[in-house]
Amino acid sequence: MANEWELKKLFVDIGKRIWTRGYVAANDGNMTVRLNDKELLTTPTGISKGFMTTDMIIKVDYDGNVISGNPKYRPSSEVKMHIDVYKERPDINAVVHSHPPYCTSFAVAGIPLDKCVLPEAIIVIGSVPIAKYGLPSTDELPDNIRPHIKTSDAILLENHGALTLGTDLLSAYHKMETLEHTAHIVWNAIQLGNLNVLPEEERDRLMNLRDKYNLTGRVAVCDTTPMPSNDTPIVSTGQVNLMNTSKISDDTIRRITESVLSKLNK
Repeated sequence: MANEWELKKLFVDIGKRIWTRGYVAANDGNMTVRLNDKELLTTPTGISKGFMTTDMIIKVDYDGNVISGNPKYRPSSEVKMHIDVYKERPDINAVVHSHPPYCTSFAVAGIPLDKCVLPEAIIVIGSVPIAKYGLPSTDELPDNIRPHIKTSDAILLENHGALTLGTDLLSAYHKMETLEHTAHIVWNAIQLGNLNVLPEEERDRLMNLRDKYNLTGRVAVCDTTPMPSNDTPIVSTGQVNLMNTSKISDDTIRRITESVLSKLNK
């Protein structure tokens, strides 16, 4: 693992990346890195990730107590969630939490990104579940993500944002990029009226590549069930389905257009 100074510089760099890409607004988001079995580095609370400097990064223990850092700054209020990840996953050394607009939209809508759509996403993040809503900065968040972090390195947080895990900070950040990129493409495909889902045999071939190249981390197996026809309304219980895009007839579009034009011409 990189030395402490190098990690602090990486915190600053990735903070600027997530802010510039619009993954966070104002002072949102947080990141941590495991230094060893007793210490973590964390971003400060109340500071924009796009304006962090190395002196703002804080060292804490696994109870969230400050070990060292500029006394002007306090640790992220959501460090409990990160600490729980490290306790549950000894293989994880970094955690990134942010609010990217597209994947957060799926989290707000209650729609998991669980379909087998993009090869890269199948290999890197797999099926992305949604953890139940928990009040930020409380034990509710770690309690609700715990069932999912055992099987997945990418999690949507209901009505909140997203969480990604990695063997290092860059890896955790790259998974956040993959998650948002996938959500954006799935969103666009839904607007176009169709979402092609890769079949089971293709998913299995892709999963075999993970083994072949000894890719680290944990991914839940994505769903290969084809999407229903656009002409068929979808009914689901307990959770919103990924598509409900019944076609609007040409006659309906014509009538709506005529109505709008008539109002404009008055």
